[in-house]
Amino acid sequence: MSGGHGHVETSNKKIALLVAILAALLAVSEMGGKSSQTNALASHIDASNLWSFFQAKTIRQTTLRTAAEEAEAQFKDTPQGMPPAMKAQADHWRRTAQRYETEPETKEGRKELMARAKDKEQLRDKSMAAYHMFEYASACFQLAIVLSGAAALTAVAWLTWVAMGLGGLGGAFTLLAFLAPTLIHL
Repeated sequence: MSGGHGHVETSNKKIALLVAILAALLAVSEMGGKSSQTNALASHIDASNLWSFFQAKTIRQTTLRTAAEEAEAQFKDTPQGMPPAMKAQADHWRRTAQRYETEPETKEGRKELMARAKDKEQLRDKSMAAYHMFEYASACFQLAIVLSGAAALTAVAWLTWVAMGLGGLGGAFTLLAFLAPTLIHL
């Protein structure tokens, strides 16, 4: 009878070790998920701010072009034409509107703002994909821990194998989250 009891005790020690490993992997997955979620939110805010700046530049650009066109239209049918000071002002408005289109030195032209916003959106999407992979991994690890506990209580061996399989699947999701979060979409 003591031989059977020793087998259960050894088996429970192995399950306890499995639970400890699964719990450690769960902690890594949860940490990675929280970090990815935070990065996704920060990138989303940055992208939104850049798109707002882009819209403001567009409004300014449209306003300046409209002002220049209105000034030209106002004097179009007059015999003396547009006064030189007004023409200079309209030309200045057009140059400024053109400058708003691209400003490589400050990276604050519409073209540069659009590129920066799209980069932030890509970073956000990658971080969200990683977050989802970490969430799937965490779910696998949690289920594996529960099944490991059930296996220890019931001495049903197949529950241990299912727990190890779920742990392996959780490990695969964790690796995907770190290395290639956009490889698959679930």
